[in-house]
Amino acid sequence: MTQLFSWQRAVLKVGSALIAPDGLQCSARYLLTIAHFITASRAAGKEIIIVSSGSVAAGKSQVPVTHCPTIAEKQAMAAIGQMQMMANWQRFFDIPCAQVLVTAADLQHRQRYVNIQATLRELLAHGALPVVNENDTVAVDELKVGDNDNLAAHTAMVAQADTLIICSDIDGLFTADPRRHADATLIETVSHIDASVYALAGGPGSAVGTGGMLTKLQAAHKCMDSGIQGLIVNGKNPAVFEQLLTGRVNGTHFIPSHSPARARCAWLTHTLRTRGTLHIDTGASQALMTRQTSLLPAGVVAVTGSFGAGDAVAIQCHGVTIAKGLVQYDSKDLLTIKGLHSCQIASALGYYQGDEVVHRDNLVRLNDGGQPT
Repeated sequence: MTQLFSWQRAVLKVGSALIAPDGLQCSARYLLTIAHFITASRAAGKEIIIVSSGSVAAGKSQVPVTHCPTIAEKQAMAAIGQMQMMANWQRFFDIPCAQVLVTAADLQHRQRYVNIQATLRELLAHGALPVVNENDTVAVDELKVGDNDNLAAHTAMVAQADTLIICSDIDGLFTADPRRHADATLIETVSHIDASVYALAGGPGSAVGTGGMLTKLQAAHKCMDSGIQGLIVNGKNPAVFEQLLTGRVNGTHFIPSHSPARARCAWLTHTLRTRGTLHIDTGASQALMTRQTSLLPAGVVAVTGSFGAGDAVAIQCHGVTIAKGLVQYDSKDLLTIKGLHSCQIASALGYYQGDEVVHRDNLVRLNDGGQPT
């Protein structure tokens, strides 16, 4: 049993075997303990986003088939089961549960990515519990894979979480499949994932879901590269969640070599190519650099370059680049709203994407050498 690093925002992935253990309908058998963990964590001031499988499994009883279901039949199951799955989650909480349906294409499109990020941020800010699932009714290719482990990793990165918790039906990563090898031992910590670690992954472990240990390792790998710690724990064991509440891990702990903030700074600073420049006044510069604020349109005096919402831009004051970030409005719209107060955005553009031109979560401040401060 290892020690869990302190965490503030976690993505909790719950698979079909926990949500619909009989493969036909949603159940509280395992979710009641998980819901208690979520409630206790929130009471301690922490934030949780659920990535939930189970919509297809929950809808199976309403679309009975005697053969291997077609993609269209699975989509019908998902459409019916999604309502049951959300109702099942909501009954455990007094706070609102919010449905967030995404596809891989949403995560690959810059503007949709920014929109998902903003939506999750606002849901958490207003005390809601986001429940993310793949939009199986339209995502044909993704439905064939049904990989919510990697979806959970992407969600953790979009939400800027510091922890990913994957609930499995076994205790974690073992030296061999413990269901076939009695001498298999649990690997408590992993600090590096390479081919030898991937070789430990077996095939799909559940007849209900379609993700096995391989996709869980892929998800953990993505998170480690982004500075996010990962856990694989047994979601069927109530003691696991009691221990997590006290900072202990009964499972496998994937430890990144750097923090999420450092990883995101490196990504913004060195990986993303800037598409344009925002020129700001001295007051806005001081607010960004000393008070760690977001950039508002009132502080923008000029816009150069052509870019879309979600693109990276340089932020300059008197010709010196002081920051870099992702914009919430495209260059054409920024030319319209520069210098305006945030309350004037909607009337000027006819729509509203938020008060900020660049939100502080998507901004990295640079020193004289062009490095993050």
